[in-house]
Amino acid sequence: MSKEEFEQRWTKKSLREMLSAVEECVGKLEESIENAKGDSVQELLDSQKKKLTERNNALEAIMIALKEETIATTRALNTRIEELEGELALCRTVVGK
Repeated sequence: MSKEEFEQRWTKKSLREMLSAVEECVGKLEESIENAKGDSVQELLDSQKKKLTERNNALEAIMIALKEETIATTRALNTRIEELEGELALCRTVVGK
């Protein structure tokens, strides 16, 4: 084997090793990028979930307050209806119907 052949083989082997090392680094970088993207997406999802949960809790509180207000209004109206029915009965008695 001549000196040139030896150097060519050595260079090819070194280039293959360097290429292999570069490919390995690229693979690790791609994996890191995917992980970073996944983490970012997860953080975004967690943030949105927290906001939606807070809004849901606020809406539930509003609904409970509205329900209580509706119940109180219904009771007040029922009481007033009973009063008016009593007055109507009294008026009918006075008028004679």
